[in-house]
Amino acid sequence: MIKVSVMYPGTADDRFDHDYYRDQHLPLVKERMGDHCKYYTIDRGLGGGEPGTPPTYVGMCHIFCKSVEAFQAGFGPHAEEILADIPRYTDLTPVIQISEVVVGQP
Repeated sequence: MIKVSVMYPGTADDRFDHDYYRDQHLPLVKERMGDHCKYYTIDRGLGGGEPGTPPTYVGMCHIFCKSVEAFQAGFGPHAEEILADIPRYTDLTPVIQISEVVVGQP
């Protein structure tokens, strides 16, 4: 299993609509990817490593798929539509990482 993490580094003047991200964007991603997306999670940054510091990432999602090929098959045909939706909730540039899930829940 792989995990595609999409992380949005926070800035002092960032714009990130968490409600839209949760209620519109990620459901769109799941709908377009269909069974290629096993499930996804969404995180909302609350703070950094030191007390009182801002979070490194204001928001992020993790999309779980059987393989990189499954992710590409599900996301690729809809990439233009999904990426075009990003300005509706943020002006931040995401950091993306694909990881192998070594330990996870069954």
